[in-house]
Amino acid sequence: MANFFETLHQQRWDDHRLYHHSMINQSLHFFSCCTFMCCYVLLFIDPGMASLIAWTLAMASRQSGHFFFEPKGYDNVNQVTHEHKEDVKVGYNLFRKWVLMSIWAVSPLLLWWDPTLFGLVKPAHNWVELLRHVGDIWLIIGVGGVLFRVVQLFIIRDVQTGLVWGTKILTDPFHDFVMYHKAPLRLLRGEKYDHGLIVDEHTPDEPAASAFPDGSLQPESRPAAS
Repeated sequence: MANFFETLHQQRWDDHRLYHHSMINQSLHFFSCCTFMCCYVLLFIDPGMASLIAWTLAMASRQSGHFFFEPKGYDNVNQVTHEHKEDVKVGYNLFRKWVLMSIWAVSPLLLWWDPTLFGLVKPAHNWVELLRHVGDIWLIIGVGGVLFRVVQLFIIRDVQTGLVWGTKILTDPFHDFVMYHKAPLRLLRGEKYDHGLIVDEHTPDEPAASAFPDGSLQPESRPAAS
């Protein structure tokens, strides 16, 4: 169990220092985590609406930070290229995120094809019911996306890595709240990047602590997840 939490802590730290340099990205993550925590409560009351809000507000803002604001150049802090970081990403790297978000974007068309969603729901009679059905589809995609990657990690890494990553994803909103609650104010003060992670051009480069147990940032000799 101690090793489980140690691995969880390592995955969280690696995710922060490698993929959250931009203060805009961190601020969007703070907005996202607040929305997700509200949706966790709403999930027990109205799952469809909770999923609809989570995807349109929390997930969209969260991923836009990675897509549009996170630096894509050479990482002087960790001494690795952007391509290398994408290769060693435990969870969804940018390519996999684009695939997931594309599936999310086109999935409501299933209700146009079949208003009963292949017999799973009753046809919507108003916009509220339609939006709730869309939320139901997105809830399935969200749960399926997490389970798919967990099982994939079971195969390409090991069972613990998959379980740890799944735990990290489910608890990220609470961790991100603690981690990024100061980001919006720092952004308003004019900080563009987290200076605890970004090395100034006049400061000697110092590589950060290793992300991997073997003491390196080199990708393992396992095939990258598709």
